[in-house]
Amino acid sequence: MSRVFGSMRRMVLAPTLEQVSFAALGFPVTASATTVHLEAIPQAVVCGFEWAIAGPRVAELERRLALVDPERRGFAYEGATMAYTVLDAMAGGSRTRELLDGPGRPHYFLACIGIGFAMARLPRVLWRKVLPDLADNPYHPTMSWLAVDGYGFDKAYFDQATWITGQRRPRPYPWQGRADYFPQAFDQGIGRALWFRHAADPAPVAATVDSFTTARRADLWSGVGLAATFAGGCDSAGFETLRSLAGAYGPHLAQGSVFAAKARTWAGYCPEHTDVAARALTGLSAQAAAELADAAAADADAGGLAYEQWRRVIRERIAQPATVSD
Repeated sequence: MSRVFGSMRRMVLAPTLEQVSFAALGFPVTASATTVHLEAIPQAVVCGFEWAIAGPRVAELERRLALVDPERRGFAYEGATMAYTVLDAMAGGSRTRELLDGPGRPHYFLACIGIGFAMARLPRVLWRKVLPDLADNPYHPTMSWLAVDGYGFDKAYFDQATWITGQRRPRPYPWQGRADYFPQAFDQGIGRALWFRHAADPAPVAATVDSFTTARRADLWSGVGLAATFAGGCDSAGFETLRSLAGAYGPHLAQGSVFAAKARTWAGYCPEHTDVAARALTGLSAQAAAELADAAAADADAGGLAYEQWRRVIRERIAQPATVSD
């Protein structure tokens, strides 16, 4: 049994820092200050994973993660959540819940994405074990759809030929009882991956989104908006260009930006690039965008899928001229 467990652990080990580099992955970009900035994000995820996969107590893991600078600390928690999710799914335990009820609580949004990274490395039969019970978290389980987003991001980031060039659709899975919505949340993750694949260059990002069928573009643009606002990578003019290129999908781009602003403010640290992106993509400061997210959640219809209802109300509010102000 221990031999099987050891083999499974090796199977799900995160890639090395070199393996997540844009050059190693063959991304169509040239090395620059922007690529260095963006590559530091998956590198932080890898570090968080490596610190957590040995299964240290939460208090010890928290001390390690505190060494990461505030701008990237959430990404390290993303990797740590991935590791704890893998351990809990394979061997049992409550590491993930303890982390997210404790020091990982401010990083809940990115932690959900980390759960999705774990899903990409676990057989589907174990997916029913990956979501912890977080009864005291106001955004759980609604925002657990970010796990499916994270699953889509992981697939697209490491296998462009299949998921971006080949535009393959994922096999549905009844996440939160809604197998029909699974492909949409997956596409939101692909959209985030495009921001990294093209190193925050709006033109090729837009061109790639446009290469997908019309039915998929709204979710892709939402993912682009989330990644652009959370990760940064270009200046205000670049974000303005991105908004222009989104055209009729502008509200979807803005909705992703609002989610990113909410995630950053919930974590207690909002870098300047998040505010710059939010202003360009939504017309709101990051703080105002986060407040809009909360107001939209309160006004979402009680029926239907709560996550999608929340996204819909944000889009509607952004499209109202009176709302887009600071």
